[in-house]
Amino acid sequence: MLNEEVSANVMLMVLCYVYILFIIFVSNKIDRLLRISQKASRKFLHAMIGNLPFIIPFFTSNIYPVMVAAPFILVTFCASPYSLFKNISERLKGLADITEEGHPLGLVFYAVSYTFLALFFASKPYVIAAGILPMAYGDSAASMVGEKYGRRRYKLIADKSLEGSIAMFFASFFSFAASLIFFSSLYYFSFLERIFPAIIVAIVATFVESFSPKGFDNLTVPVFSALTFLLLDGGI
Repeated sequence: MLNEEVSANVMLMVLCYVYILFIIFVSNKIDRLLRISQKASRKFLHAMIGNLPFIIPFFTSNIYPVMVAAPFILVTFCASPYSLFKNISERLKGLADITEEGHPLGLVFYAVSYTFLALFFASKPYVIAAGILPMAYGDSAASMVGEKYGRRRYKLIADKSLEGSIAMFFASFFSFAASLIFFSSLYYFSFLERIFPAIIVAIVATFVESFSPKGFDNLTVPVFSALTFLLLDGGI
């Protein structure tokens, strides 16, 4: 029985790895195939990796989600310009080409955030979703909308646009609210009672993102968003 449980968890891990590698592969090709900007392909990667919290409830031990996320800290670092292993960096050039444009360690920070949240909240994947989805979908929407439609600029620490921040709020709220519908069916909490915390999470994520330099929001947004949800009794 134990072997069957371990096998099931390992299969889920393999599924996660395949999904991540597939998204990286597609992101590296999609700009040429669909003739979209490389920035759009980066944000596609950013958003799609954010779907991993939906798989976490099906693991039977908390260590496995951590084991999914943690190796990518090393992988993304080796793909960065800071890698100590230049031969490995060259082999991972495709991944380096689609890393966060604002900071060469953007994807490393993303992997660190995932690992941190998985380490402490794997038994409550809706908390992980509170941190990751605003980063995945909210920041992607903010970047794309801000670049194309951003007219009202402001600067706190990083240069932002009002249009991008509005997109950040709505994408953060709707993506996280959608996840709560999914998680409420598995963990039997009231979705309606979590609407207000979801709104506050989206506000906090937008506020934090507006202060964060490019790339560093991959750390700040997940941590502050998840903590906000917990403080508002989102930990169920």
